[in-house]
Amino acid sequence: MIHATAVAINGAGVLLLGQSGSGKSDLALRLIDRGAALISDDSVLVEAGDPIPLLRTAPNIAGLIEIRGVGIVKMPFADSIALHLAVAIVDIVERVPPEQQSIRIAGSEIRYMLISAFEPSAVIKVEQALRIALEGSSD
Repeated sequence: MIHATAVAINGAGVLLLGQSGSGKSDLALRLIDRGAALISDDSVLVEAGDPIPLLRTAPNIAGLIEIRGVGIVKMPFADSIALHLAVAIVDIVERVPPEQQSIRIAGSEIRYMLISAFEPSAVIKVEQALRIALEGSSD
């Protein structure tokens, strides 16, 4: 179990990592508004998979997401998804990141990116990074 939020975008898992209050749930909510599905908010079960890790809903919070200023809200969710992209939420992002960043999660190398969650373009950046990660995994 890790402190994170996870969503599924077109059948591919995205893990949002960051400190409390960094914008994980907010970014997830905006991705969900664009068609993503909630996997788990605030706590995510990560287990080794073949060939890549699986993200699973934490049972005690299944289908719940915190919407700051509104409260805890119930919404549809998917129980699990294969992890394809890890996103670390930071305050400042380099203009040109190093190429092909990756992070080791549950024994697998996963494409990794840094993002400022509250930028208006953050959701599009996550979607584009996921597209690139998926294209790279089919090589």
